[in-house]
Amino acid sequence: MNKPSAGRTATAPGRIRIIGGRWRGTRLDVPDAPGLRPTSDRVRETLFNWLIPALPGARVLDLFAGTGALGLEALSRGAAAATLVERDPALAAALRATATRLPGGEAAQVVQAEALSWLGGQADGGYDLAFVDPPFAAGLWDAVWPALLPKLAAGAWLYVEAPRGTVPALSPDWLRHREGGTREVDYALYRQRPAVP
Repeated sequence: MNKPSAGRTATAPGRIRIIGGRWRGTRLDVPDAPGLRPTSDRVRETLFNWLIPALPGARVLDLFAGTGALGLEALSRGAAAATLVERDPALAAALRATATRLPGGEAAQVVQAEALSWLGGQADGGYDLAFVDPPFAAGLWDAVWPALLPKLAAGAWLYVEAPRGTVPALSPDWLRHREGGTREVDYALYRQRPAVP
């Protein structure tokens, strides 16, 4: 989920909802912030139907968290833990407040940091599933992959959302499992190719 520039004041003119699992129906504020573009209910419903077998017990990374809808939806549907990384202080504070009010919300770790810098300090192989939806105008794709991919466990899943017609190509180690699109975005779910013994 895209996010605004750091330092913007966040207000809450809109809301989206968690659509499945134990927190189904929980409303999440959508601040009026430039560039904030939550993944739509329809796309999330499709994505999480694809992810049903991968979620139980998964360690999840929501790298550009925004409203937190992807990471929190994963927890709602059975993921063991989720790290939500958000650069904007107001959005990070809102994510912490949401996690605090949810029963079992302590499974969500909210990190207020710039995503690429934060990745540099993380151990390799720590996540089973990552959601990657950076600010479209920031040109981060080429920098994200070398920083992120080593942090994913063997056989990990990777969700990518990008402007229409521009889903970035990954290395041959990543197999495109499913894909879809709307008028504004393309999205794809990848699975890491099993290692050859």
